[in-house]
Amino acid sequence: MDRVLDLQSIFASDGLLSKQIPGYRVRAQQLEMAQAIAETMANNSVLVAEAGTGTGKTFAYLVPALLAGGKVIISTGTKTLQDQLFNRDIPNVRAALNVPVSVALLKGRANYVCRYHLERTLQDEHLAFVNRNEIKYLQLIECYARDHSGSGDKSGLTAVPENAAVWHHVTATRENCLGTECSHYKNCFLMEARKKALAADVVVVNHHLFFADVMLRDEGLTELLPACNSVIFDEAHQLPETASLFFGESISTGQLLDLVHDSKAEALEAARDCLILPDALAAMEKAAKDLRLTVSGDHVRFALPALAKNQAFNTALDSLQEKLAELVAVLEDQAERSEGLENCWRRAVDHAHLIKRWRDDAETRDYVRWVEVYSKVMQLNATPLSIAEIFGRQLKAAPRAWVFTSATLSVNRNFDHYLGEMGLDGAKSVSWDSPFNFPDQALLYVPTAISEPQHKDYFNQIVRAAVPVLKASRGRAFFLCTSLRAMQHIHDRLAAVFESEQIDYPLLLQGTASRSGMLKRFSELGNAVLIGSHSFWEGIDVRGAALSLVIIDKLPFAPPDDPVLSARIDKINREGGNAFMDYQLPRAVISLKQGAGRLIRDESDCGVLMICDPRLTTKPYGRKIWQSLPPMKRTRQLIDVEKFFQQAVFSAAL
Repeated sequence: MDRVLDLQSIFASDGLLSKQIPGYRVRAQQLEMAQAIAETMANNSVLVAEAGTGTGKTFAYLVPALLAGGKVIISTGTKTLQDQLFNRDIPNVRAALNVPVSVALLKGRANYVCRYHLERTLQDEHLAFVNRNEIKYLQLIECYARDHSGSGDKSGLTAVPENAAVWHHVTATRENCLGTECSHYKNCFLMEARKKALAADVVVVNHHLFFADVMLRDEGLTELLPACNSVIFDEAHQLPETASLFFGESISTGQLLDLVHDSKAEALEAARDCLILPDALAAMEKAAKDLRLTVSGDHVRFALPALAKNQAFNTALDSLQEKLAELVAVLEDQAERSEGLENCWRRAVDHAHLIKRWRDDAETRDYVRWVEVYSKVMQLNATPLSIAEIFGRQLKAAPRAWVFTSATLSVNRNFDHYLGEMGLDGAKSVSWDSPFNFPDQALLYVPTAISEPQHKDYFNQIVRAAVPVLKASRGRAFFLCTSLRAMQHIHDRLAAVFESEQIDYPLLLQGTASRSGMLKRFSELGNAVLIGSHSFWEGIDVRGAALSLVIIDKLPFAPPDDPVLSARIDKINREGGNAFMDYQLPRAVISLKQGAGRLIRDESDCGVLMICDPRLTTKPYGRKIWQSLPPMKRTRQLIDVEKFFQQAVFSAAL
């Protein structure tokens, strides 16, 4: 770092960043964070860095990353932030520093058009598999794939919706990718992205890709990590959940049905004369669908013990294993006829192995086994009770720097929960407060006369308490709910109240449009009330008066009947810990801080955070919760809220 300009001059009011980036503001916290990260990178150590909203943590880690001189992997929580870093933030900082650093963007294979699957889907006999309404998109994708200057990243083709079903037919999965056996291997979009990543100084990935690679050795990072000097995780509060997902194992009836679909398509090409294959595929398809039908509900979870008495489930799973074994035998016999059929055979073998492991008590001793049921699909999951040891091994694999940063990692500046969950014993942890003036910019309101959440009338009570606050704020609100059921109830009740009292603030309900579409409409309307669940608790940046009130229905404790949570609680308590204080409460605090963080997004924002849950004031742990929030003024009186919205500083902001 000595060979380049010192960080203080870079972050100064007349420094390199201010000259290049419009609206740049000096923040002491940003400089301190950048210095801590630079020191971490120089020493190959581990840093956990919590930076409050407005600190400018992106620039705080990008400047040291671009000046470090080694290979750096930056991992983000979402593909949206990944694109923002690659397309906007890194180019701006690189231009300011004037350094010849090469940068690459790498996503998972499902984000790139697969020439093999596109070519096959365009053939007449395969068009029957595509939704008729989406066939029009195929021509657009075909033209996009022919553009030799393109990356093949589906985000570059905005004319085709990201959630269009046709993408499933023209992209590859880990299971159905032919790898080096593919006839398009030499001009594969994914392989080209990997080559660029291998040659780049800075590589931008996302958490799902990072952990998929760590566990599956699949997506290209296997070659990147050995040469990497530093790994920086942004939105690091998401890592425990993401790591648990990838450090575990899962197999779904959806994957089995995909195998049937692909096997049928490959048989059309290379095994039309195999008369027993269609029957084996039909039998396996029926067995997979029958298994799903043994459990009722939509998007519900069951721990394995809860299914022990479900004889229909166990019988159907026996039948599925039997039919899958028969299919494996047929596919093995046909595998030599094409690369595609060989791939299907290997997938069938892997699927059979995963189901066998899931049912084996000895194989899953340190895992919680559970089932997740969607409208048409059932997924069998095995999730590790703890990820600390598994992730800790990654830290020790080779000498490199590790940086974990987010606005929400601690509970009242205590990082013990996060460090313990991630296996980061001995890591340095630092917290920087937001530079915003929260005592003047924000007010925390906890209404009185509301029962505890288990009361049957709870949601009606919080709607009654919220209506006068919504009137005072003139709409301009997020109503954040801890469940989809609560979200729907609150929306319906608010709609009825608005109609009866002739309140004309527009109501927007999560799920009625895309998240980006809803946010655009929310900002344009200027007086809307957006009611949402988990999708709107984080990663949302609405600045200005359009969002002046955030209402949270209750403290976001995870439901105790969640099978993974329940098993981890039992484990902590068995080992002499206090699961509520050591695990459940910290997770709830971090989630609450994320939701509260939607309110104040810049120096001129003002607003009210309304938390309806009385446990914030009545329970002994409530103090620890509100002390973890930004230092805003607090009240339990509606009149204080009304006065706050009438203040001149707020009126000027409008």
